[in-house]
Amino acid sequence: MFKSLVLPVALLGAAAAANADEGQWQPHQLPQLKSELKRIGITIPAESLADLSKHPMSAIVSLGGCSASFVSPDGLVVTNHHCGYSAIQRNSTPEHNYIANGFLAKTRAQELPGGPNTLVYVTEKVENVTDRVLKGLSPNLSGKERHEQVESRIKALIAECESDKAYRCSVPAFHRGLEYYRIKQLMIRDVRLVYAPSNHIGDFGGDIDNYEWPRQVGDFSFLRAYVGKDGRPADPSPDNVPYKSKDFLVVSAEGLKNGDPILLAGYPGRTSRYKLPSEIRFARDVDYPAKVGSITADLSVIAAATMGNPNYNVRYASVVKSANNVLKKTQGLLDGFARKDIAAIKDIQDAEFRNWYKQHGSGSKTLLADLDAVIGADMAVSRQEFALNEATHSDLLKSARTLYKLAIERQKPDAQREAGYQERDVSFIKARLTRLEQSFVPSVDQARYAAALTRYAKLDAKIHPAGVDALLPAPDALDALYKNTQLADTAKRLAWIGKDPDAFRKSDDPFIQLAVRMYDAANAVDERRKEVDGNLERVIPQYMAAVIAWKKSLGKPVYPDANSTLRVTFGTVSPYSPRDGITKGPFTTVEGILEKATGKEPFIAPASLSDAIKAKRYDVFKDPVLGTVPVNFLSSADTTGGNSGSAVMNKRGQLVGLNFDSTYESITKDWYFDSAITRAIHVDIRYMLWVMKEVDHADNLLKEMTIKYPKK
Repeated sequence: MFKSLVLPVALLGAAAAANADEGQWQPHQLPQLKSELKRIGITIPAESLADLSKHPMSAIVSLGGCSASFVSPDGLVVTNHHCGYSAIQRNSTPEHNYIANGFLAKTRAQELPGGPNTLVYVTEKVENVTDRVLKGLSPNLSGKERHEQVESRIKALIAECESDKAYRCSVPAFHRGLEYYRIKQLMIRDVRLVYAPSNHIGDFGGDIDNYEWPRQVGDFSFLRAYVGKDGRPADPSPDNVPYKSKDFLVVSAEGLKNGDPILLAGYPGRTSRYKLPSEIRFARDVDYPAKVGSITADLSVIAAATMGNPNYNVRYASVVKSANNVLKKTQGLLDGFARKDIAAIKDIQDAEFRNWYKQHGSGSKTLLADLDAVIGADMAVSRQEFALNEATHSDLLKSARTLYKLAIERQKPDAQREAGYQERDVSFIKARLTRLEQSFVPSVDQARYAAALTRYAKLDAKIHPAGVDALLPAPDALDALYKNTQLADTAKRLAWIGKDPDAFRKSDDPFIQLAVRMYDAANAVDERRKEVDGNLERVIPQYMAAVIAWKKSLGKPVYPDANSTLRVTFGTVSPYSPRDGITKGPFTTVEGILEKATGKEPFIAPASLSDAIKAKRYDVFKDPVLGTVPVNFLSSADTTGGNSGSAVMNKRGQLVGLNFDSTYESITKDWYFDSAITRAIHVDIRYMLWVMKEVDHADNLLKEMTIKYPKK
């Protein structure tokens, strides 16, 4: 059955006409969009965009959560400031605060280690492996059995791909499990911080301006990828040399104007365009409100526990920044759902689909009933997972649980271990456990855990995972847990890697003991998740095949939801109207920085920046229409989280900006694309170059890049 469903999708690709600028397209789909690309004025051949070995796609890289691109043949990578933030924070101290003051390496020797979590992934090969994942699966398998068979096949495909240890491979699902592609990426693990402007430039406006427009933020930073002298990825070493990238983007300072076409390439994280009305209502009414409440409370605890201590503030800066970003996006989704009833829109679409399926669908007659049942089960286990997260919301407990789970999984042959706990994952586990020393203070963690336990106790008892309540420490027992544990010490924390489960069971460390006691109850939730996922993986692909056939019959776009794989989107520089009588965009300028600057966080403009603006030292970066230097601009490109740092290119494939955000009204695009108000926000490359030249004097980097300046 699956073979007959999969093949039409491969043929469909993007055959249906694109709708406005909607669509996060797989590169191989671009040749089928030639007319759309030509319509908006893109001159790069679609075949080049489909070929990962050709310009410009060969210059686009992932940072494992953000996007980036090579901008020199010596491994120089440009991305967002917030994407390089962990590397900036890692190297910052109260005495050398690179967050507040910025950092510039004038020589290669001055570049700073990004840390074990800072990686560069270069995608080299993408291949359809759907048959190898799905062919021959018995229809009589339970959900758990089916899920485990699929996982086993995926692990075998990954192991085959990673026979060369220079590569990191993955087999993500597309169209909610209808197709699977194997992604082969060169993983560069010696990545260094090269340049980041002051946070007063890189995060001007802070959380207040996050997702807002107008914006005036220089959200950019530079990293450099290093490899061994043989040109292959190597562990960090002073002997390593800059990676010789196969390609890099030429930077264009010629600029854009309203209506100009743009291409955007990167690694968007997750969208939910094909989810059902019931899934939207669950997110709107249950999941997102719970998440907002939890994050808001946690941020309040961190603020109180770090108040007045600069070292604590530095340690939790990245944690707070990330949490605030998730919070504002989640609240924005709720506000978006309130502003436009997307569930009601989906109700209409769902009714139309179900009527079409009854008349034209060739699949199972029980598909729609099966679909509703598996989605209901998914919601139920999701509630238990949320509760379990609250019950274990401590960095030390999370570390202990990870270590004990690793010990148990290492008793099995590597191929039979759970994904995330194979030998290929140990270095990542070590990196996470090591990274904790930069973002952890015992007293702060204790305060966070105490508050989380209180929140857990207030949740509906029906969603408490069975057996967990009796195992949790009382709030007045936390002092003893934190006083007597050794897991706060990085070396002692890492020393647990490699120990067998019996060593954990005999340990007198209170957090290790708690992790051991909780294992069975927590694992039961994991087992329920496998059963649910297996049933979702059985039913949802059948649904998606039918949806794609229906959409094709309507001439609507067919592209998979974002899943952190390389995608291309396109659009134009465009203003928008968020409400009646108001039009915004599409450019902001450096004068707006002075208008917003108050001298207080987060609206502090460095003196060197203010002086350059007041003196109008704009040089070649002055826009002929605006009469000044543009800072940020809007486009109609289809983006989401993970697209941060994505290259924004002009019609010739030259770098003209960096994606970093969306407008507040656009946040619900993860669920529904509304072309009238959906806008992505980008750093104008002219502002980046101007700051580098006039403010931070990064002349060495300006010389290293290939920059096309406007004709005089």
